[in-house]
Amino acid sequence: MGFVKPDQIALRTLQAGVKKANMPLSVQLPLGFAAGAFIALGFLLAIRVSAGLPPEWEGFRSFMGAAVFPLGLILCLVAGGELLTGNMMALPFASMAGKASYWQVAKNWLIITISNFAGAICVAYVFGHLGGMTEHGPYLAQTVAMTHAKLEEPFLVAFISGIGCNWLVSLAVWMANGSDEGSGLILAVWFPTMAFVALGFQHVVANMFLIPASIFAGQATWAQYVTNFVPVFLGNAVGGSLFVAGIYRLAYRKSLQ
Repeated sequence: MGFVKPDQIALRTLQAGVKKANMPLSVQLPLGFAAGAFIALGFLLAIRVSAGLPPEWEGFRSFMGAAVFPLGLILCLVAGGELLTGNMMALPFASMAGKASYWQVAKNWLIITISNFAGAICVAYVFGHLGGMTEHGPYLAQTVAMTHAKLEEPFLVAFISGIGCNWLVSLAVWMANGSDEGSGLILAVWFPTMAFVALGFQHVVANMFLIPASIFAGQATWAQYVTNFVPVFLGNAVGGSLFVAGIYRLAYRKSLQ
């Protein structure tokens, strides 16, 4: 498997960040929608796989869900998608190098947040609600249990959880930028993504599917969703922009001048 050195990953990530900063709206919107839908499909798969296992297999159930969830990020990076959490690393990395303005970063995050939400909620409504895939039997129970576990976290805990999540997700994207082959990219993505799910960290785009799925089933409210969205969004932003982009900018600032 072809894989470049870390300093070359930094260069590729910088180039990706500059490209994203200058991406036209006509490209951002469909790719943002696709990414939101891909993450939602990965989460839906995780629920369907894990919820059908016996309750006494709790540890194995959690692992199986975490093992298949990375499908969403793999689809984003291989098939093509603009995912907010990845952009929370790539755009600040370009901005720190003076290659993207703060306005470009903020505008991209806003557009991708909206389009990711549209894709994720589409899957939650069409497949989860209309298709009944998250509203019957053990699948409903699993969806609601996971939703309330996230909603019940205090602001600070959800914020810290968001940091941990996007530290790992952004590292997955960072390492994927270093791969010259599809197999290497998938392996680079799978391990960190599986880890954040298994650890129970909160991902703002994944929650765009999970919590609305429970809302459509009458098991949560939009007000509860908003109180979760804010700390998780902020935590994901810190995890990607400081714990990945910030660290590697410090490490490779001379080679990227």
